[in-house]
Amino acid sequence: MHSYDEPVYLISVVASILDIHPQTLRQYEREGLIEPSRTGGRMRLYSQRDIDKIKFVLQLTRKMGINLAGVDVILKLKKQIDDMNLEIKNLREELSKVNRNGSVPTHKAIVKTANYDIIIVKEED
Repeated sequence: MHSYDEPVYLISVVASILDIHPQTLRQYEREGLIEPSRTGGRMRLYSQRDIDKIKFVLQLTRKMGINLAGVDVILKLKKQIDDMNLEIKNLREELSKVNRNGSVPTHKAIVKTANYDIIIVKEED
C-alpha cells in the first residue's frame, strides 16, 4: 500500500480512473491547479492526494459550473483556510501547555503571531 502523498499513478491511469482525457489533466497543470511529480524522464506521476484534488476540481467545474479561474481562487482560499486551521490548532496546543504550567491566568491569554494577535478572554460571572 502506498502513502497518500506518494506519486505512483501515471497520467493514463489517472485519466482512466476519473474518466477524463489526459489533456484535461495537462490543462489543469498548465493552469496551476495541480502539480504532479515528475520522474527523471519527465513523466507525470500522481499521488492519491492529487487524485482527490482533481476530483474536487471536477466537482466544482462539472456539478457547480465554476470556470477554472474560479476554481483557482477557491483552491487558494481553501489552502489559506487549511493553513490557518493548522496554525489555530498549534496555538491552542501551545496555549494549553502554557495554562498547564500556570504561567498565564486561565481567564486571560494573549498569543502573538507574525500575522495577527489572538486574545482570549473569559468573562467573569
